[in-house]
Amino acid sequence: MNVLIVFAHNEPQSFNASMKNLAAEEFRAQGHEVVVSDLYAMQWKAVADRDDFRSRANADYLIYALEQRNGYEKKTLAPDILAELEKLEWADLVIFNFPVYWFSMPAILKGWFDRVLISGRCYGGMRFYDQGGLKGKKAMLAMTIGGQQHMLSEGGIHGELEDMLRPILRGTLAYTGMTVLPPFVAWHVPYIKPEQRADMLEQYRRRLRELDELEPLRFPSMDDFDDLLRPKAARTEAR
Repeated sequence: MNVLIVFAHNEPQSFNASMKNLAAEEFRAQGHEVVVSDLYAMQWKAVADRDDFRSRANADYLIYALEQRNGYEKKTLAPDILAELEKLEWADLVIFNFPVYWFSMPAILKGWFDRVLISGRCYGGMRFYDQGGLKGKKAMLAMTIGGQQHMLSEGGIHGELEDMLRPILRGTLAYTGMTVLPPFVAWHVPYIKPEQRADMLEQYRRRLRELDELEPLRFPSMDDFDDLLRPKAARTEAR
């Protein structure tokens, strides 16, 4: 199996980095190939703009998604985007390793999604969810968070974790066709003791060894919707 780890933490000595290192070590020990995109070390450009295209179909007005399609077809996307696309094409499993910022991901990782998950290859033209361009690949979030688990549960002060992660799990990974595995969350990381951190890393190691046994998250199937993306069941009931 080919594993891509997209790592987005600004401190190389962080617990998040320890998770990344453990994953790379564990997968290689299992005989898998591993590539790591360390976004901060790469000084990844997070802003999607006109500089992402070496030539444009429309030089006067930027429609980013359309230029992505044109750039992919003509191989005129910026070199850093093409390099990440090559890794993504190669990968069977992609792990996104990051700390939670403001109920979401760091800006540098959002910029990776904005620039790399290009229209025309990863999605578009009725190619969403189980018909998305990245169908056949698996994805998993591996996150660190300052809060405790009860804070992000049903009735918790912040609401359920699934609601917080919906834009990533559904609106990004599932949307582009990836099979989404349940996320791994390291809770309350800045405030726990070293032995608790060691235990959490061991939990993560066990998770990585059990990936084939995990039940993927469930999302819509395009077969349940008509050509206008209306639910087929609703049409049947209306008759």
